[in-house]
Amino acid sequence: MAGLPEDALTAPAASTSVIPWPEAEPPTYLRICPLPASQSWKDLHMTRGPVPMPVARAQAGAVAAGFEHSCSDGTGWLLHTLAASLHDDAVIGESGTGYGVGSAWLLSGSAGSRLVTVELDEGRARSAGELLDREFGDRACVLHDNWTALSDHAPFALLFCDGGGKVQNPQAVIDLVAPGGWLVLDDFTPSSNWPPLFHGQLDETRWAYLSSPLLTSTSVEVSPTESALVAVRRLL
Repeated sequence: MAGLPEDALTAPAASTSVIPWPEAEPPTYLRICPLPASQSWKDLHMTRGPVPMPVARAQAGAVAAGFEHSCSDGTGWLLHTLAASLHDDAVIGESGTGYGVGSAWLLSGSAGSRLVTVELDEGRARSAGELLDREFGDRACVLHDNWTALSDHAPFALLFCDGGGKVQNPQAVIDLVAPGGWLVLDDFTPSSNWPPLFHGQLDETRWAYLSSPLLTSTSVEVSPTESALVAVRRLL
C-alpha cells in the first residue's frame, strides 16, 4: 500500500496469548497508522461536520432530562453511515431507545428505511416516540417493552444493540439480524490485545460476538476512549 509504513499491517506479537479462532483461517490484524503530531482525534472528528438536526433535537431532549447514556457522536456517525447503505424497504432494529438519539442517527442516515426500537422505561419511550413521530412520521415505531419484543419484527437489515440482550444473550441478538445484515454494539473500551481484554481479563461479551461463526466482525475505535463492534451476519 503506497504511503503506509512497512509495519502498518502487522500480525500480533509472538508473545500474544491467542484463543483458537473458531474457523480454519485466523482473523486479519490491521494497525492503523498514528495520526501526524499536528492532528488530533478532535481535529479528525471535526471534519465530519455538524450533527443532523433531528439528532441535535434528540440530544437536547436527553440533556434536559438529565439522561447521560445516549450513544456518542462517534458511534452515531457510524450508524448514520451504515444506514445509508440500506434500501427503502429495509427494517432497522434498535434495543435501548433512550431519548431517541441513536434512532435519529439511524433514520437521518437512511433514505426511507423503517425503524423498530424498544425502550423499557415508559417515560423515555413516550418522549422518544413523540420526537421521532415529529421528525420521521411513520418511519419510526417505538415500543415500550423488553428487548425481546424485537423478535416479533425481525429479521433486521441493521440492528443497533445499545440496551437489553447485548450482555445477557448474544446468540438471541445475533438471531435478530438478517443474513447479510449489519449488527452494531457500542460502549466498549478500546483494546490492543487479542483476544480483547477488559481490566486485564477476557472481555466475554465482546468475544461472544467476535468468535461467533455466524458473524464476520471487527472493532472500530469511534473515539480515543470508546470502540464499537461492527459485524455482518454471514450468508450461510
